[in-house]
Amino acid sequence: MKKVAKIAPYGFAILFLLPIALPFIWQILTSLMSPAEIASGSSWPSALYFKNYLDVFSGRYSFLRYIANSFIISSATAVLSIAIGCLAAYALARMRLRYKNAFMLAILSAAMLPQIAAISPLFLILRRAGLLNTYWGLIIPYIGFNLPLAVWMLYNFFRQLPPELEEAAALDGAGFGSTIWHVFLPLAAPGVFTTAILVFIFCWNEFLLALTLNTRESMRTVTVGIAMFPGLYEMPWGIIFAAATVITLPLVILVLVLQKKIVSGLMAGAIKS
Repeated sequence: MKKVAKIAPYGFAILFLLPIALPFIWQILTSLMSPAEIASGSSWPSALYFKNYLDVFSGRYSFLRYIANSFIISSATAVLSIAIGCLAAYALARMRLRYKNAFMLAILSAAMLPQIAAISPLFLILRRAGLLNTYWGLIIPYIGFNLPLAVWMLYNFFRQLPPELEEAAALDGAGFGSTIWHVFLPLAAPGVFTTAILVFIFCWNEFLLALTLNTRESMRTVTVGIAMFPGLYEMPWGIIFAAATVITLPLVILVLVLQKKIVSGLMAGAIKS
């Protein structure tokens, strides 16, 4: 019975993870098949076919450019969302504001706004501002859609910190900026770290805004770039699956390596000390 009790949790974990992992495993296997094997409906490659990966990085597709665009946009959005979110979260968590609950409700309501509802206004505003087909044309909307997440997560962290910290910082002559930078941010590092990762992943995977606001080929992100792989008379499934594997693996590795920090960040912000 003791052995069963020890093995049972692992068995349940495997049963839970298997449906989640199967699509990713299928994606990798398909990326290693030749076009003939894919067309035949084979479920396992007879020989590893790495030409799909070579074709992804060939001159036919500007895939490295797409990766660079996604990395720049995602990184900038994560940094700016954290910077703005920290200021807003600190004010809402530590200052006596008359309509604090109304502000928090408004921020939560903004998070419920579907992207499709904002596409037309965003397109018209960015076109008038001359920001279409630019990095800022995606960074600004991404910040708007990610700020509610950043504010709410950091708000929970800042709210838990004891007021004595601010009093001690004030006695030492620290101002508003120094208090946030030297006192609150180091203590809220798990929340900041977790929020930045979640924002980065959202921006990296986002498709609708990137497709609508950046139509120039040189400004495409990886998600839009892969969607443009099919030709007029061909559907290069092997190349598409190879490209999808290339952009997915870094995120999977990042989450696996940093999973303890991510979980600790989420739990620390959810449990009141």
